[in-house]
Amino acid sequence: MATPRSLLLILLAVTLAATAAAAGDAPFVVANKKVVLSRPSSGVERLAVTLDLYNQGAATAYDVSLNDDSWPQEAFEIVSGSTSKIVEKLDPGATASHIFVLETKVQGRFQGSPAVIKYRVPTKAVLQRLVGKYGPVASVVSFVGVFGYLVASPSKSSGAKGSKKKR
Repeated sequence: MATPRSLLLILLAVTLAATAAAAGDAPFVVANKKVVLSRPSSGVERLAVTLDLYNQGAATAYDVSLNDDSWPQEAFEIVSGSTSKIVEKLDPGATASHIFVLETKVQGRFQGSPAVIKYRVPTKAVLQRLVGKYGPVASVVSFVGVFGYLVASPSKSSGAKGSKKKR
């Protein structure tokens, strides 16, 4: 039968491994917004807005919604495309692009805002949720238990056995 010390060490190792596994499997979406100005004819300026999404995480991002409606209707008119898009899923290492074209109604400078990107993280298993919620507490309790066991257990050194060298 396993000793209490080995059981505590196994429990500690499983807790640490599950905590590390729960923290490392999430999507990480990086976005890049690029605006290119073109003048197809005299007095007409068009902006081609390209939004690129990259999933650099270890899990798939679901229901990725992209919204770039910061362009005021008084200053810009949508020529082609739309300012929003929904991607069903974005796998790890995958990319998605969205392009729309705007035409300026008035001349001048404009400072654009960042696009808003939302996505759904895949649901975790019950064990992973419990480890994520109670893992740190279990680790502390395990450390205190091991420390208490080591302090309370008798020493097994050669001097404690009561044997003396005979001459």
